[in-house]
Amino acid sequence: MSQHRSEVRQIAFREWLILSLLLLLVTATVSISGILQRSGLGLYDRFMQLDSRPAREDILIVAIDDYSLSELGKWPWPRQHHAALIRQLSAAKPLAIGMDVLFSEADNTLTADGGIPADQALATAMKEAGNVVVPLTSQSAGRGLSAAKPAPQIAAAARQTGHIHIELDEDGVARSVFLREGNGSEWWPHFSLALKNVGQNTAAGTETWIPGTRLPLAERKTSSGEGSWLRDYHMQIPYSGSSGHFTSVPYVAVLRGEVPASFIQGKYILVGPTATGMADSFPTPVTGNEGVVSGIEINANILAGLLDHRAIESASVWLAAIANLLPVLLTMCCLLWMTPRKALICTGIIFMMTLLSCGLLLHSGHWLNPVPALLSLIIAYPLWSWRRLEAAIRYLGAELHLLEQEPDLLPEFQDDDAQTELQTVLTDKLEKNIQAVHDAASRVRNLRQFVTDSLASLPDATLVTTTDGNVVLSNQPARAYFAGIGIPQVNDALVPYLFAKMSQPVNTDPVHSQSFSWWDLLDLKQTKLMAQGIEVRDPAGKDLLIKSAPCYDADKHLTGWIVSMVNITAIRAAERSRDETLHFISHDMRGPQASILALLEMQKDPETALSNEEFMNRIERASRITLGLADNFVQLARAESQDYRFEEVDFQDMLIDATEEMWSLARSKKIRIRTEIPEKEFPVRADRALMTRVLTNLISNAVKYSPRETTITCSLELRQDMNGSLILCHIADQGYGIPRAEQSKLFQRFQRFKTAEQPKNDGVGLGMVFVKAVIDRHMANISFQSAPNEGTTFTIQIPSSQF
Repeated sequence: MSQHRSEVRQIAFREWLILSLLLLLVTATVSISGILQRSGLGLYDRFMQLDSRPAREDILIVAIDDYSLSELGKWPWPRQHHAALIRQLSAAKPLAIGMDVLFSEADNTLTADGGIPADQALATAMKEAGNVVVPLTSQSAGRGLSAAKPAPQIAAAARQTGHIHIELDEDGVARSVFLREGNGSEWWPHFSLALKNVGQNTAAGTETWIPGTRLPLAERKTSSGEGSWLRDYHMQIPYSGSSGHFTSVPYVAVLRGEVPASFIQGKYILVGPTATGMADSFPTPVTGNEGVVSGIEINANILAGLLDHRAIESASVWLAAIANLLPVLLTMCCLLWMTPRKALICTGIIFMMTLLSCGLLLHSGHWLNPVPALLSLIIAYPLWSWRRLEAAIRYLGAELHLLEQEPDLLPEFQDDDAQTELQTVLTDKLEKNIQAVHDAASRVRNLRQFVTDSLASLPDATLVTTTDGNVVLSNQPARAYFAGIGIPQVNDALVPYLFAKMSQPVNTDPVHSQSFSWWDLLDLKQTKLMAQGIEVRDPAGKDLLIKSAPCYDADKHLTGWIVSMVNITAIRAAERSRDETLHFISHDMRGPQASILALLEMQKDPETALSNEEFMNRIERASRITLGLADNFVQLARAESQDYRFEEVDFQDMLIDATEEMWSLARSKKIRIRTEIPEKEFPVRADRALMTRVLTNLISNAVKYSPRETTITCSLELRQDMNGSLILCHIADQGYGIPRAEQSKLFQRFQRFKTAEQPKNDGVGLGMVFVKAVIDRHMANISFQSAPNEGTTFTIQIPSSQF
């Protein structure tokens, strides 16, 4: 008995060691790989919200708010307003003035008061102030990124120029910033860093302290090529508070002199937009899930951190991994040495201490993601408790319970010599009973597991029923199938009721089909028929082949039925596609070729020969029809293949290409193609060639099925919904329309429509099938509205790649 207890303790320690190594490995892997980085960012945000700090009194925001807009008029304002504001601020002697307003384009309009150019008036005010910082951004000019600098006259008058870029994490939250950016040969500090430099009379590039992660020295010193853009000093923003945290006054109040000079003197002034719909606002860690902070307030937070010499430094990958392993290792030691209740209390304490430690580290300027450790701590106690409980009841409760639940099965052969030897070793009666229960339960479980695994490994939906049709076993494909048609509970259901919504069989003999019942699946008289299978269609339109076979025991008594369902939808669809293709080849492709041969025969006989011009025209027309049919077939085959080349493209470029390609066809019928495209970008990820062909097909159909001297309108719009940005393309004609009875067949193969009013049109009916195939592969949607003699409007709805 003592030896048995020792073996149990060894098993327990071995399981603890395996579980500990597994948890430590998982923790280290998750920490190093960064799988839970996004969850860590959420925890980072919660800590940041709790770590609010008082706003610095020497930072003042001059807000271009809704009140100022209502007083001074719509944006953009004349630059003489900015010049007057700078003179008003400069008179109060602030430390620095940051104008977070882009002056990229020159403005040479004359001012009303002095008749001088607006840029000159603004530059004069900046030069007189001597402490103004202006922003710049990067722009893409087709060869990479370049700096969009202020107008030369304004840039020369400013004390310093700083970039205003904010770094967004993968969840779209602004948590960090690069304090220096440039193209290798020229670098610019961040707007907030430039303000600090001006306020402390420091030249850009000579700062004694800049926080953040640096670029490698080789990258900083390498002269980059044209279009490259480098970023340096990556700093996590130490937010002091959310929107409205820093002192703010309206732009118009300062302009009118309503703000006392003492309120401005000796402060850092940040001038920027906060008005609704105008400010470049971003979600931040301190605004929660739905709030945003304007860019000028984010710059104020960055400036406050720089002035306080406060920044957040992320721990290295290996340091974070080690820090996450320590609480897990401590918890596993508690689980091994303590009772379950004490171990649970210690686990909770370690969990809270880990959270508290990370919060304190963040307050001191260091961030370490504790989510890998917290996840392991959450699952450590349940896993270990499960293993201890499993070991405790392994030989008694669990085995006896499983034995009682198992049905009576045939006994298995056992090695008598081995059993006798085992019984001589076990002298304790309890241990003999335990071993007997264990052996019996093991045999039953093994046999049941064999049956279960065999059933589960079947690829087709399979049911095992009793003799009266009650389902006792079902595999995952069967449960998934019936759940998909609204029957979530399969086990304990009657088979005939499961198939009640199916159609009548299509391949039974005529006599039997009239009296067919789903109870025939469980009728021994129908065994031959059910072994071959019956073909039905389910409520979802899928073609199924249903078979059933009886099960017998060793005495040849019926014990149940095995019912299987094979999805043959793809086979039937392939057969229908094959028949349609054969019909197409035998009829539509042969017709033009036969016409060519007939023309050649006619041309041999002088009496039936046509003129050369008419003969060539007919030959050309038949050849073009054949070529068009073959081209449609090839394009459809490509649309249904996997060979798509997705790229970033502007949807309006594809629409313009399609309209230009169809211009000559429309002109021949005096049809006008009009485009209505707003002045903005419509970025999508698409196969440009195939999507352009889609638009070409739609416009071509609009031209073909429209009378002369009508208008086709192609328009684009960008729409926002809960799922993101959507691009809607409308192609509307004033044509003959599609008969209502045939609209449901529009996207089916080899469907051609014609009203009494429209002329005959060549076509094989593959164009709209191609359109639907390409649209579906782009995760897009196409819809239409049409009525006879009222025209047709097609609408393509495709996700935008703009975030």
